[in-house]
Amino acid sequence: MPLTISGWSAHAPLQPLTLEWAAAAGVELAVLRLDLLDPLISGNKWFKLRHHLQAAAGQGAQGVISLGGAHSNHLHALAAAGKRFGFATVGLLRGHEQDTPTVRDVRKMGMTLHWLGYGGYRERHTAGFWDEWLRRYPQFYPVPEGGGGHLGMQGCAEIVAMIERQLPELGWDNYDASWLAAGTGTTAAGLLLAEQPGRTLHVALAVPAGHGVEGSLQQVCANAQTDYVLHDASRGGFAKVDHELLETMFAAEADSGVPLEPVYTGKAIMALRHAVRRGYFVAGSRVVFIHTGGLQGRAAALERFNQV
Repeated sequence: MPLTISGWSAHAPLQPLTLEWAAAAGVELAVLRLDLLDPLISGNKWFKLRHHLQAAAGQGAQGVISLGGAHSNHLHALAAAGKRFGFATVGLLRGHEQDTPTVRDVRKMGMTLHWLGYGGYRERHTAGFWDEWLRRYPQFYPVPEGGGGHLGMQGCAEIVAMIERQLPELGWDNYDASWLAAGTGTTAAGLLLAEQPGRTLHVALAVPAGHGVEGSLQQVCANAQTDYVLHDASRGGFAKVDHELLETMFAAEADSGVPLEPVYTGKAIMALRHAVRRGYFVAGSRVVFIHTGGLQGRAAALERFNQV
């Protein structure tokens, strides 16, 4: 039976974000809680996936196949969408078989997994990579790694409208800037396409420079009505975790009551704290922090840090 994604509407609340260091600087913060989007399909990944899944449905696909690692938020969201809407999912994974919380979750949600090794995974950008897999899984729709590409950006552009609809509930008529973590840059590029003049998009890089975020944003610059600023938040590498990062993250959680994880959102909140304390934002500025989800990876990231 061809897949369908009808009958579900995504909504995430926009809430005040109370942090001592922001209040001391006179900066007003709000947080878009994409982590509360849905018990299964959480975070920005749904927005990346939405138009891909609509395209798959339009082609009469019976399932979806994509790529990721053993801790992939993308594969977790895809497996959750498959469980939610009743379509088959296949994950092609980097490296050799591992037992992680994410792997256990996606298997429970019905995803079929294939481990490609590291060399095999590097072949994903070569011509003909998908041919073998689509012969094995005919009538499956291939989604790019991370849900990227134009369709992923198009879905993420809808996040801006979700923020704007809820501004009156905060007593805000507008905001000056938005702030989020980035891995591939797809979400940030979608936001850049949709943001209004006078606002600035701040992108906290959870990966070192040169991992694709810059290229994603440059693709859409010609059509953007606003500016963006890149901030190095990688702490020396993707998924690198250190004591200062964890102390900042735990303090922000205790202050605000908003749960974070150290790979993306923890790094983004730390970069925001540095900017505020340096006086980057004038008193009275209103900034929306976009919580991109990924909380299912928190336990594994902390466990890896404690084993170092």
